[in-house]
Amino acid sequence: MARSRFAIGRLPGFAMMAMLTFAFLYLPIFTLVAYSFNAAASMTVWEGFSLRWYEAAFANRTVQDVSIRSLVLAVSAASIATALATMAALATTRKRHFPGQTMIYALINQPLMVPEIVTGVALLIFFAMIKVQTGYTGLGYLIAAHSAFCIPFAYLPIRARLETMDLTLETAAADLYATSWRAFRHVTLPLLAPGIIAGFLLGFVISLDTVVITELVKSAGQDTLSTYMLGQMRRVVTPETNAIATLFLLLSLAAVTIFFLLSRKRV
Repeated sequence: MARSRFAIGRLPGFAMMAMLTFAFLYLPIFTLVAYSFNAAASMTVWEGFSLRWYEAAFANRTVQDVSIRSLVLAVSAASIATALATMAALATTRKRHFPGQTMIYALINQPLMVPEIVTGVALLIFFAMIKVQTGYTGLGYLIAAHSAFCIPFAYLPIRARLETMDLTLETAAADLYATSWRAFRHVTLPLLAPGIIAGFLLGFVISLDTVVITELVKSAGQDTLSTYMLGQMRRVVTPETNAIATLFLLLSLAAVTIFFLLSRKRV
């Protein structure tokens, strides 16, 4: 008698646990999105479909300001983090193994292993000393803090892309007397582009979503969309907050979707 092959889906209760998991993950999000279209000011009583809270959010000058600041901060931080992560990935994958390589890899990925509150407090103390000495309180501190936090997130897809790339084409370019720069520009960089874009998008989403570091490092008048929403929820919760959160969610989902599509791309 042939023995049936093991299948995890046949385990008792597997389907129920899977459904409960998805319910816990997505039911609160679906509720938030649904009530962003609620005509009433109540967060719990449905009184019909309406776009009034989206109109209110778009007409809110403060929401416009913090949204622009969030986008500027996220694009700047993701760009800096991606550039540094690309150089770090090239230095740790396009060389023979050298002493301390594992330590460098661990140091680059340090923010992934340390609680965000620890990183935030460390940056707060470090930047506070600079503020005292220079008197500068601009957005540069937030850009620097977000860039440092986003580097390991950008580094992972770029390094993964480099590790799957065949060195044959780069070697062939060198055999055809191409300089190291020309080989990188015409061979390595085009092949690495999906990983770089994926790293940028992941860094963009991380910067956009970061609350703890932003809350600790920002100066007065430098709220981002996430810290603004947190402040609003401390005072009063209205469906306008749901509308802003829904738009925030759509932007993050779009970036994450592009990231996964690019990270799966193969040459």
